[in-house]
Amino acid sequence: MKRFTVCAVLTASLLSGAPAAAEIGHFVPGLLNIRDYFVPPESGVYAVAYNYFYSTDRRNDEDGDKIRSLLVNPGPGPGVTLGLDVDLDLYALVVPIIWVSEWKVLGARYGAIAAPIFANASIEAALSAGRRLGGDADNASFAVADPFIQPIWLDWSGKHYEVAAAYGFYPAAGKYDTNPLFGSVRIEDPDNIGFGFWTHQGQLAAAWYPFESRGTAVTGVATYEYHSEKDDFDLTPGENVTLNWGISQFIPLRSDHKLLLEIGPAGWNGWQLEEDEGTDALDTHKDQTHAAGGQLGVTYLPSFLAVNFHGFYEYDTRSRFQGFSLGLSIARKFF
Repeated sequence: MKRFTVCAVLTASLLSGAPAAAEIGHFVPGLLNIRDYFVPPESGVYAVAYNYFYSTDRRNDEDGDKIRSLLVNPGPGPGVTLGLDVDLDLYALVVPIIWVSEWKVLGARYGAIAAPIFANASIEAALSAGRRLGGDADNASFAVADPFIQPIWLDWSGKHYEVAAAYGFYPAAGKYDTNPLFGSVRIEDPDNIGFGFWTHQGQLAAAWYPFESRGTAVTGVATYEYHSEKDDFDLTPGENVTLNWGISQFIPLRSDHKLLLEIGPAGWNGWQLEEDEGTDALDTHKDQTHAAGGQLGVTYLPSFLAVNFHGFYEYDTRSRFQGFSLGLSIARKFF
């Protein structure tokens, strides 16, 4: 429990916006739209603005039950049990620049992504042990989070299928500081936006198109994350895997099929594969998250302009927050 902060027991972490009380991966399964895991169909440069909002009022234990109190024991003695009231809202702005080349690699279309991330995290943790050991924590910040770089993005496709493989990484370049608590014990700054560790990400996506027009798409995406040791702590987060699923349907809004409505259900299931390692690990239980929701959007083909809205509810989580997320994205090809 050495990394517990007394005045703010919970801190906010974002990938691109994902929340956590202990260590989780950088990848945010509720950020992208259903078809965003595949290389755009034409070469050129695209820009996207993802607006991501997450809200929660509960932190779950390893059985999926809401945690109502915490035992804080930073030193010798029995410790103190503190009542816990969580009210957490997170906002992130992710602005990827996507480049799709005119040449192919191993028979696949090739693309790359560079995505700076900016986040606003607000924390309200009410602890009921009095002013000596607790009190109210109300912290908010807006700063740079760990960016995402994807230098390898390959896409193979046929009349009724599409497969994409990608490698990317999140460098520990976001706002991240630690402070001494007592002796050699350090705690994270409640204003932290960055994670304080690197993540390497591998991703494999597949789509089935029942019709040659590709108006209907059934997609599945597997994302694997491997993490480095956390700065200033003896802690290496466990590996993660996330499975996203979705069904996207385009519906023409004009007779020339240039303006399309997109609608469909989507969701994910995510698991931590290995326990966090190190003497500073807060929780030896492996976390998991399961969510479902849907997407609604409009695409104007002549300008390659797409506006999408989606929402997801986490119906089951273990050893992490449980809440809902909303996303609004605008994408356009520039040249």
